[in-house]
Amino acid sequence: MKFSERISNISPSMTLAIDAKAREMKARGEDVIGFGAGEPDFNTPERIKQAGISAIENNETRYTPVGGTDLLKEAIITKLTRDNGLVYEKNQILASCGAKHSFYNLAQVLWQAGDEVIIPAPYWVSFPEIVTLSGARPLIIHTGAEQDFKITAEQIENAVTPNTRAIVINSPSNPTGSAYNNDELEKLAECALRHGLLIISDEIYEQIVFDGFHHTSIASISKEVQKQCVVINGVSKSYAMTGWRIGYMASGDPEIVKQVSKLQGQSTSNPCAISQAASIEALTGPLDEIHAMVREFEKRRDIIVERLTQIPGVSCRKPTGSFYSFPDFSGVYGKKDMNGKVLKGSLDFSDYLLSAEKVAIVPGIAFGADAHARLAFAMSLEKIEAGTHRIKEAIENLQ
Repeated sequence: MKFSERISNISPSMTLAIDAKAREMKARGEDVIGFGAGEPDFNTPERIKQAGISAIENNETRYTPVGGTDLLKEAIITKLTRDNGLVYEKNQILASCGAKHSFYNLAQVLWQAGDEVIIPAPYWVSFPEIVTLSGARPLIIHTGAEQDFKITAEQIENAVTPNTRAIVINSPSNPTGSAYNNDELEKLAECALRHGLLIISDEIYEQIVFDGFHHTSIASISKEVQKQCVVINGVSKSYAMTGWRIGYMASGDPEIVKQVSKLQGQSTSNPCAISQAASIEALTGPLDEIHAMVREFEKRRDIIVERLTQIPGVSCRKPTGSFYSFPDFSGVYGKKDMNGKVLKGSLDFSDYLLSAEKVAIVPGIAFGADAHARLAFAMSLEKIEAGTHRIKEAIENLQ
């Protein structure tokens, strides 16, 4: 069978592959502690589940408009005004089958061969692959722990070319947990406006922030920035609704939504009607359960960072948001495992942990940062303590 060049040019999602491998091992009865999964371990709040059940009971199970029901769009608009100080009309909103789907649709509509899209590294694994699928070239700009894994306006100035069309900002970030403050966003926005770059702002983790940090949407910096920005968000992370598959975009330019709607109408059509009904309740209802979940994540963050930084050869900054830690394991690279194999990077180290101690982590090479690995702390404190203990033992057994 001959496959298309476009599918041959992309790689499978390493995060999903590692999570699947850990699940297989667990299914065989192996005691695996998996730090790989990118989803909350909390159940969807009861009020949201009941809204989905009511939709089924009321026979709200038919096709809806391609970009979502008017009620869902109104709920999204209400949320954006309430939480982000942003005002949109319904023709600027489109719901899809997850935030990833929103970004994919956007890429297919906006970019083609010869275009460039700036993506700061470390990046979410799907950003460069989705850009590549559009025919455009991901323009990767590397950031480091010394700058809190955040891109600067100066870096953009040094990288932008006449072919650069857009920049992707993910705050809070997957995989690093870094988040931009208002001053930092203003500088990035000013630079993007000066070069005519569309700003794609992935804000899927906006509710999951710690230490009193206040999330700012870059689109709220000014009316001019909002016009040149597409905000991508969804219900998966903040509302523990990963399987419901509802994401959305809010575009300052309604023509972008019109073109994305055309594409979606010829691919998936509308997102699940039942999930849309549940998402209305998520976006407009009380946030008490979400705040409780975030407080628990903050406790877990403190524990995992404390325990990781106590391991010789490992460093780990404290994330501002999301439910990921991004420790630097490069201090143990170059050492040998019990079979005499030299660990040359994050992929070798991750394989070693899984085989030696049955601990699953995601190698940093998947995010463009080979010195690091991503460990999700979407699990109980007991599992975090057991898992980090195993990591410590695995590192101590290296030669």
